[in-house]
Amino acid sequence: MKETLRRMQKKRAAGDGGFTLVELLVVVVIIGVLVAIAVPMYLNYRKGAANKSAESDVRAAVSAAEQFYTENGNKYPDNVKSTGPGQKITFTLASAGAGVITQVATVSPNNMLGFTNLGSGAYRICGTNEDGETVYVYSSLEGGSVKKAASATFDTCLTSG
Repeated sequence: MKETLRRMQKKRAAGDGGFTLVELLVVVVIIGVLVAIAVPMYLNYRKGAANKSAESDVRAAVSAAEQFYTENGNKYPDNVKSTGPGQKITFTLASAGAGVITQVATVSPNNMLGFTNLGSGAYRICGTNEDGETVYVYSSLEGGSVKKAASATFDTCLTSG
């Protein structure tokens, strides 16, 4: 019995070598390659989600502006824009006095939104996300869907289109 135990202990001690340095380095390199692939993809997904959020905010603001128009005697609101990222905008009409029914357009966190009354029953709504690189615009003159703006910044979108 003692002889069998001794043999088992010798077998166990001989097989307990652990990992070699080369094996550990191979594993670290593989993990590094996977991280190098995954991080840029993750950042692109985040940027795409932020852009879709800004585009969605512009679509929601179009509905709010049209509802304001309907509820306030076929008049579009005054110019307004977010005071900061994620700040909602309230559509109002200063010239109408106390009888105005206000309308609120919610803005997703880190997004900015602006409304420009172009006169003659036309308006433009611009929105951007936190990076400010991509600006989305809806123009009632053109109709259709929300598009990426050709102008470089959020403020130029609101002023020049």
